[in-house]
Amino acid sequence: MDAFSACEAESIDYAVMEDAPDASVVALDAGWSDVGSWQSLWEISARDEDDNALRGDVIADGVTGSLIHSESRLVAAIGVRDLMIVETPDAVMVAHRDASQAVKRVAETLKRQHRTEWDQHRRVHRPWGSYDGVHAAERYQVKQISVRPGGRLSLQKHFHRAEHWIVVRGTARVTRGEETFLLEENQSTYIPLGVVHRLENPGKIELELIEVQSGSYLGEDDIERFDDVYRRE
Repeated sequence: MDAFSACEAESIDYAVMEDAPDASVVALDAGWSDVGSWQSLWEISARDEDDNALRGDVIADGVTGSLIHSESRLVAAIGVRDLMIVETPDAVMVAHRDASQAVKRVAETLKRQHRTEWDQHRRVHRPWGSYDGVHAAERYQVKQISVRPGGRLSLQKHFHRAEHWIVVRGTARVTRGEETFLLEENQSTYIPLGVVHRLENPGKIELELIEVQSGSYLGEDDIERFDDVYRRE
């Protein structure tokens, strides 16, 4: 992932194919579309009698010629036409279909403003599972953490935050300082600031827990790893 992030933002046409000395091209009539915009997605999608492409929890009343995509909540559109409405856990976008290429300008604005939405989803995947940033505020944040069976987070500590863990599904093996213990559903524990700790899933089903972090700094780089099976620094 780090190597991919370090790559220059260039299309494969220019970055690879133009410099490939032995490349061959074969004609293929397969109705190809690279679906490079939301307009392209509307064009290839199945549409209803009002020319709408609807996906997810959507109510469309008096809507025509629109793409409405919902991933995490109800989207209701009334009396509009030729729009793109895209809802994800990260953000909501509303634009005219003719302006689909302008999404790039929004991405550039997010990058210029140092917004996390530019390069980070709310759900972040890790080798051991994933976490979802449910809520963030000054001096605390809440995450929903999922650890796959056999998954093992690094042995680590934080310098600026403490953590509360509440197991809502599965079984957790917790290392906290010199002690190691199991937590089952509806049980919880507290990891004080500066204490070495580790979270593992020794079970056969997904481990899910709610983590509440509190402290003066909550960035992901507030971490010192002592042991990591995935060899991260």
